[in-house]
Amino acid sequence: MVRPSKYSPEFRSDVIALWRASAGRRTFKNVAADLNVNPETLRTWVRNADGRPAGSGASQVVQHLARQQPLAVGVQEHAG
Repeated sequence: MVRPSKYSPEFRSDVIALWRASAGRRTFKNVAADLNVNPETLRTWVRNADGRPAGSGASQVVQHLARQQPLAVGVQEHAG
């Protein structure tokens, strides 16, 4: 018997949208750590979602986080 997932389909979709919104600036490991998800789980979700628009129903929280990420990257570049 298959165990039900502890993650809702909406959460999965939002996480995939967040990773895609990073446009290669963040790794699976970075995004997964921020959301307390296993990086391999995130990688599997993205692979399974390829060819489907996961970002089309992204929540406002995910959209907000995606907009904030470039600022955090810029701060890290100047801090080093």
